[in-house]
Amino acid sequence: MEPQTTPEGGSGAMFDAIADRYDMLNRIISLGIDQRWRRACVDSLGLDPDGPGAVLDLATGTADLAIMTAERWPHATVIGTDPSEGMLGIGEGKVARFDGRIRLERGDAMEIALDDDAVDATTIAFGIRNVPDRPRALREMARVTRPGGRVAILELADPKPGPLGSLARIHVHHVVPAVGAFLSGKREYKYLARSIAAFPPPDEFCAQLEEAGLEVLEARPMTFGACVLFVATPRPRGAAS
Repeated sequence: MEPQTTPEGGSGAMFDAIADRYDMLNRIISLGIDQRWRRACVDSLGLDPDGPGAVLDLATGTADLAIMTAERWPHATVIGTDPSEGMLGIGEGKVARFDGRIRLERGDAMEIALDDDAVDATTIAFGIRNVPDRPRALREMARVTRPGGRVAILELADPKPGPLGSLARIHVHHVVPAVGAFLSGKREYKYLARSIAAFPPPDEFCAQLEEAGLEVLEARPMTFGACVLFVATPRPRGAAS
């Protein structure tokens, strides 16, 4: 759960103050399920297990997904970018054991500092809903990912209707913001429920992916629809949407 902006659309600096507790908060708030969601995202990348590969992880936060990617694909290099210096500082300590195979740097999903077709896969977990200009960021993901590569986007959603879905909805909209705010001593997590509610439903977001030059391969709801994994691939340059 990597919220990267303030409710007012800031750069992500509001998370500097809770960076040292961020991982613990995520584990408690999601009951540990967020790691299962991340594994599904990493598995979807379809990299060559025996060959080199390059992966860009946007809104990397404290580098959980970047680390999981490097572990799952042992020959790949990973670039993790995030607007929060505090989060990246925590991540740097976690990625040191990879001897440079994971590189963390400050960056903006709307203006990726990479050449066209620079990476084999691009990921973003729990961050796309907070990007101020989402279509621009999606176009950037399509631009930097090579043809045939994967763009994997993990995002929270309103759980599906039904008894278990209703329980999940209560957890997302009421328990998560309250517990997060209490444990962190901040108001940031109260924004979480509002940002989830404002994010488009899966079919609308798939249309946004297509408009950005990406062919949607999968939109997989998980845990009663509380999270959705979107997997896409860049269309050839100049192809009609």
